[in-house]
Amino acid sequence: MDKSKLRREILSRRENLTKEERERASLLLTERMAGHQWFYRAKYFLGFAGYGSEIDTYPLLEEALLRGKKVYVPKVEGDGMEFYPIASTDELRPGYRGIPEPEGCGAPFDYRECKKQGETDRVLMLMPGVAFDPCRNRLGYGKGFYDRYLAGKEELALRTVAVGFQCQMVERIPTEEYDIRPGQVICV
Repeated sequence: MDKSKLRREILSRRENLTKEERERASLLLTERMAGHQWFYRAKYFLGFAGYGSEIDTYPLLEEALLRGKKVYVPKVEGDGMEFYPIASTDELRPGYRGIPEPEGCGAPFDYRECKKQGETDRVLMLMPGVAFDPCRNRLGYGKGFYDRYLAGKEELALRTVAVGFQCQMVERIPTEEYDIRPGQVICV
């Protein structure tokens, strides 16, 4: 199956989830991630704001803030993206394609500085996606923002968790050489 056909099929599945299924999945994701050793050890949490039919990550962002983690959310800038700090989910505003983003105040997350300080094992990144497979392959939305952001950041890629609903798991995702696999996939 080609990527565009697979995207349409999985997005249709995701759109058809009930409100109760969505709420349950968001609760399960928050519980599962809050108990995850990577989350527990993380000083820096690079999350994302679930949008549209994506899994709701706001409770997880709020949990990270409550636990005193430095929370960053992506903002699209041209063909790339940067992760900017937030102190509250109330700071998020519709940005690229209506996706909630920080306004871009404050310094973006600096992976090189984190690496220089020997804190790469204290970073956790969450990734959205359209579909995932058992080999940790991820099908994104087709713009390559996360693949470009993670290029050359192998240690960060290993501390990345792609999240979604169980209906987003498929047998196999076609991949390209530039696709970067997350360290884990959690679908609830």
